[in-house]
Amino acid sequence: MAISGSLRKVSSNTTLLRAVQRLAPEGALITIYAGLGDLPHFNPDLEGQEPQSVFDLRAQMQKAAGVLICSPEYAHGVPGVLKNALDWLVGSGETVNKPFALLNASPRATHAQASLTEILTTMAAIIVPEASVTLSLLGKNLDENALLEDPEKSRILQDALTFFVEYLRSKATIISETA
Repeated sequence: MAISGSLRKVSSNTTLLRAVQRLAPEGALITIYAGLGDLPHFNPDLEGQEPQSVFDLRAQMQKAAGVLICSPEYAHGVPGVLKNALDWLVGSGETVNKPFALLNASPRATHAQASLTEILTTMAAIIVPEASVTLSLLGKNLDENALLEDPEKSRILQDALTFFVEYLRSKATIISETA
């Protein structure tokens, strides 16, 4: 599962995830979550009466072997829509022991990355640092084709994704051996 923290139609974060989706190794399927803007504001009073969009997020998160997040930074933090989605997952447990890779489209977005790491760690997620990379896409207006045609950027993404998929496969093997 991949989540872009941006709702913009032309987002470098979503572009990066689309490129990663196309780089997926054989047997790996990356689905980009499209419901971020459909989630209502988090309200603990709705526990037990959550709208369908929340159930859909939780179901997709539960089904995912791992999660890739690529997020912009707004005012030194995580965009509200992404934090809202994560808030809906706090009490339901889908992130517990779930591997995450944090992708970053801007070397200047260090506060959002640090905040995401803190949030996900608090939610008992596993951040895979070797699969978490930063690229400089700021102001480049690249589409995923141009990004994939850049040998350096494409290699960095391919290496991170390959590591993440191998990590997920090894984790699945360990779980099936102990089951």
